[in-house]
Amino acid sequence: MLGWIALLWLLEAVDLVTGHALDPYGISPRDPDRLIGIVAHPFLHFGFAHVAANSLPLLVLGFVTALSGIRRFLAVSALICLAVGVGSWLVAPPHTLGAGASGLVFGLFGYVVVRGFVERSALGIAVGLTAAAYWGGSFLLGVVPTDSGVGWYAHLIGLVAGVLTALFFRRPARRNAL
Repeated sequence: MLGWIALLWLLEAVDLVTGHALDPYGISPRDPDRLIGIVAHPFLHFGFAHVAANSLPLLVLGFVTALSGIRRFLAVSALICLAVGVGSWLVAPPHTLGAGASGLVFGLFGYVVVRGFVERSALGIAVGLTAAAYWGGSFLLGVVPTDSGVGWYAHLIGLVAGVLTALFFRRPARRNAL
């Protein structure tokens, strides 16, 4: 996770040095010539404050998710990013540009909060409830439509995608031996 966070900071530094040459690779809604944004958006940000806002929750929630295995982490992250990318490409307001890892952060939050319940794991439930207690209020505000220029729809899509991936990737219940 530290490597991923470092990559985000490095990409933002490259973007700054190149006069924001990477920004256009974000999500440009319903523009078939700009489908690259669906893949590139979680790696691009609009300034260092934007990267900073995503770094700590991405680090913590990504680390917690990765504890269940790197393949699962990569699959969960890829599905969430794809859902946020395609969903934002379809529903974002016209003539906007979307980028940032916040959709993934919201997705990992939904995944971590729900995973313990669907797997019936006391530790997973405790971790999910801790995440909900710490970040829940700000995450709920992040999915409310506003005029702030923040892509609340990407947050909402990410949250829903995270919950769905927790349901999809649940581990089978253990059977007690007699």
